[in-house]
Amino acid sequence: MIFDNRLCTLGEGPLWHPEREQMFWFDIVNQKMLSQDRDGPREWRFPEIVSAAGWVDQDVLLIAGERDLFLFDFESEEVETVCLLEQDKPKNRPNDGRADPFGGFWIGTMGKTEALGAGAIYRFYRGEIRKLYDGISIPNSICFPPDGKSAYFSDTATQKVMRVALDENGWPKTAPEVFLDLTAQGFYPDGAVIDAAGVMWLAQWGASRVAAYAPDGSFLREVKFPAPHTSCPAFAGPNLSALICTTAQQGMTPEALLQFPQSGSVFIAEGVGKGQREHQVIL
Repeated sequence: MIFDNRLCTLGEGPLWHPEREQMFWFDIVNQKMLSQDRDGPREWRFPEIVSAAGWVDQDVLLIAGERDLFLFDFESEEVETVCLLEQDKPKNRPNDGRADPFGGFWIGTMGKTEALGAGAIYRFYRGEIRKLYDGISIPNSICFPPDGKSAYFSDTATQKVMRVALDENGWPKTAPEVFLDLTAQGFYPDGAVIDAAGVMWLAQWGASRVAAYAPDGSFLREVKFPAPHTSCPAFAGPNLSALICTTAQQGMTPEALLQFPQSGSVFIAEGVGKGQREHQVIL
């Protein structure tokens, strides 16, 4: 079922604002943030690439842009830089990001042309931004289980999802370990979210699906969508029982677009699980 039929070249970063009960997401290539609520569709255009966000309060989001993490008041459209982000790397852009249970915000960067190892993963926490991992080609799958004891991320090009233990302030305290190795199945991990039961819902680029994995990494089920490039899931709705998934047209041939004309839409599947409340970013 389609949640929003506006076609994104590269839909990404769905965020359910729990206080506003409003869904936000991004079309990275076209430098847009889109939204859907009871009053209908809205969108905002930016002078640079934007890719992910966390909610700060009722009207303000922390958004990842090419040059910085910035606050955006979507009613007044006022912008305020919080911290700089790779201003010395104009060939890079942000990609996947998500707020963590400690009020921090993780964000991955990558080359605009997907240059091998050009990106990194950072964490912003209470005024400080710190690089966690470098040599990343396509950062994705940033998500957190309900107990706050670990974090997950992937470099899509490696076909592996990693897990790392966190300390009492949410910083990694051990070396990352492999949680999922999808090379044998040929799947490429994209965006992910973990539900209230600790199940990971992982979009798999090129596979037309979001796959669910138990905390021990075992495969549980899949939710199929009529678009090959599923990019990122999120749970939405008053009861957080609706699975939202962004998709993309990027990399599709004209023939593929004719076969899958809804590619780039945002889809919804009801009743597949119950999500966590999206964490608030603490400045």
